[in-house]
Amino acid sequence: MEHILIIGGGGTGAALAHDLTLRGFQVSLFEKGEYFSGATGRHHGLLHSGGRYAVGDAEAARECIEENRILRRLAPEAIEQNDGLFVALNDEDVEFSIRFLKACERAEIPTNVLTPQQALACEPELNPDLKLAIQVPDAAFDAWRLPLHFLATARVHGAQLHHFTEVIGIHRSAGTVTGLRVLDHTTGHERDVAGDLVVNATGAWAGRITAMVDVEVPIRPGPGVMVAIAKRVTNMVINRLHPAGEGDIIVPQRKFSVLGTSLWLAEDPDKEETPHDHIQRMVELCTEMVPAVRHIAKHSAWSASRPLIGVGKYENPQQISRTFDCFDHQVKDQLEGFISIIGGKATTLRAMAEKTADVVCSKLGRDIPCRTKTTPLVSYRKFYKYDGQ
Repeated sequence: MEHILIIGGGGTGAALAHDLTLRGFQVSLFEKGEYFSGATGRHHGLLHSGGRYAVGDAEAARECIEENRILRRLAPEAIEQNDGLFVALNDEDVEFSIRFLKACERAEIPTNVLTPQQALACEPELNPDLKLAIQVPDAAFDAWRLPLHFLATARVHGAQLHHFTEVIGIHRSAGTVTGLRVLDHTTGHERDVAGDLVVNATGAWAGRITAMVDVEVPIRPGPGVMVAIAKRVTNMVINRLHPAGEGDIIVPQRKFSVLGTSLWLAEDPDKEETPHDHIQRMVELCTEMVPAVRHIAKHSAWSASRPLIGVGKYENPQQISRTFDCFDHQVKDQLEGFISIIGGKATTLRAMAEKTADVVCSKLGRDIPCRTKTTPLVSYRKFYKYDGQ
């Protein structure tokens, strides 16, 4: 069976390794650092219902609710199935709720409208002046454990996984990519790896990989700041009921709460900053939804780069779709044997892998259906305990 080389050990690469091994391919994955050390391990851990995107990004909303249901079934160990509330704090938010409910209905996202009294009974720390709240099937998940289910299952099924192994070159001959040159950072040794297809699954770093073979993808790093405060102020995910913006999400994570997220456009995902004014802005904006936030000590603050696609079409980066796309570079750039998967969200990692694996099968003339919607995942703990037997 053909040998597929995956560049990138984040959530998408992990899910793709899982999908391709189930379809019978030989798989080798290369990650330049620790697994999930890029954006995958640094987001707020929100399993989207799709509600956040229902009004302005219907395609992403439908993708999220479908994958939400699948992941709850496949990886319950990594998910706190706690639901979420979109809260209206003023008349403008209430007016937006009409569009929101209609858009959720079109995307088949379940909703439940709560009175202020009902919302406060669920979450007493909410702003007591809220006008209404809408319950949706958001959830919180562990940013490492969820993708580790996929990586562990891929390993059990034979995938060869290599972390701290950086791709430093891409080999090509007669218009076809034939393999990779990799550097093992643990030994300092370089080696060549031959493959039948190479998949670029590096998220915000995708443009850096395609530059090695003189092609481009429409990707732009979109960093955002998140702040963890040292108390779990709510048990449900809290969202502001307005068009998606900054500082309008609070995600409970164990004994903490993660406030987020700001957004700006950058050129280099390795040169992320965590501006102090962004930290303060996240606190102030989230305080509007939950006043207690203002008085709780900050535990930590960090940034992570979203892999945003189609940036050039929008003045406001908040308007950029959170959907994903897969590029066969033979079609796009007349370069055979090279595929890039870009965009998307942690919630849609499985769907991104399915679409990419379908492209792999099509290119290799293989009619092998996807099985990841129904095949059970092994425990994330198996990743550390698996002995190859």
